[in-house]
Amino acid sequence: MAKLACDFRCLLIPAAVAFFYIQMRLFATQSEYADRLASAIESENHCASQMRLLIDQISTQQGRIVAFEEERKRRDEECSQLKALVEDLERKGLKRVVDKIPVAAVVIMACNRADYLERTVKSILKYQTSVASKYPLFISQDGSHPEVRSKAMSYDQLIYMQHIDSEPVHPDRPGELIAYYKIARHYKWALDQLFYKHNFSRVIILEDDMEIAPDFFDYFEAAAAVLDKDKLKENHKGRQFIRPEVCRTYNFGEHGSSLGQFFKQYLEPIKLNDVQVDWKSMDLSYLMEDKYPTFYANILKNAKPVYGNDAVLKAYNIEGDVRIQYKDQADFERIASQFGIFEEWKVHVMGVGDKLKIMVVALQDDEEHHKRSRKDMGEEGRGGVEDKG
Repeated sequence: MAKLACDFRCLLIPAAVAFFYIQMRLFATQSEYADRLASAIESENHCASQMRLLIDQISTQQGRIVAFEEERKRRDEECSQLKALVEDLERKGLKRVVDKIPVAAVVIMACNRADYLERTVKSILKYQTSVASKYPLFISQDGSHPEVRSKAMSYDQLIYMQHIDSEPVHPDRPGELIAYYKIARHYKWALDQLFYKHNFSRVIILEDDMEIAPDFFDYFEAAAAVLDKDKLKENHKGRQFIRPEVCRTYNFGEHGSSLGQFFKQYLEPIKLNDVQVDWKSMDLSYLMEDKYPTFYANILKNAKPVYGNDAVLKAYNIEGDVRIQYKDQADFERIASQFGIFEEWKVHVMGVGDKLKIMVVALQDDEEHHKRSRKDMGEEGRGGVEDKG
């Protein structure tokens, strides 16, 4: 009996050890599960918190989007009102400066040279004020240079226009100046505004580095009649023009898109007319296309021909008109160099159109130029270079 009791106790000890081991494993497993559950609950709570934060951010962004949309609508309305106000001011400004049918609109093409613009406007207003109704004055600015805009807006006597061009430029040939493409775009825009929006029939274009002569507006008023009578269909080639022999504008802009090219040599010495010529009293019918070729051919015919390598020196010592004939481009460049005029060939293959192939060079000094009234249109007292071809 005692032996059985001892064996039973021996069996109880391993059973107790196994029981405690199982309980410890269960406790460890439950603890691990509890930890995992707590971690999962914590992660879920974090996700819920992040979700609430994201919802709050989305709600805030939606509120901002709604606010931005309302702001955009408000600004669009303001822009529409400002545009209507500008158009109304343009109409009122145009009505203020034009009380009858004008001869032509005058537009100053400007960009980023406020000091030049001020000098140009001062020169124009000196002679335009008395004829403002005939020549309404505009400034067209290319870009948003603040000083130019401020200067242009400071004048009550003119109307301000602004051209903003953000389109990229793609030159036709490598190395071409992009500035000339931008200038061309600005010119087209400004002319479209004046011809199609404001319905002017004529436009005089000036740049922001020009001064004008006392008879500038009289000249254009007289020439307007010639333009109307001698108008041809629109074309892009074969264009011809008339100009006074003594300039009615003076270009003082050494710094600009052309980088001052040839300014000191050819532009700065040019004479600006300072004599008041009564253009409207002159008979300018000889400038019509059916008369001018004959008129001009007679001038050349009656001019004294001068030959030899020293022809230029001889020409300076001859009274009246002279004619120097050149054989080819090299000969022309030699003669042009002796006269001190621009030698570039393409510039001079024009004049009175391709029919006559004539280039005219003034030989007399400025005082002699002003002694003869008709000479201002080139009727007499000038030298000529004629193409034999």
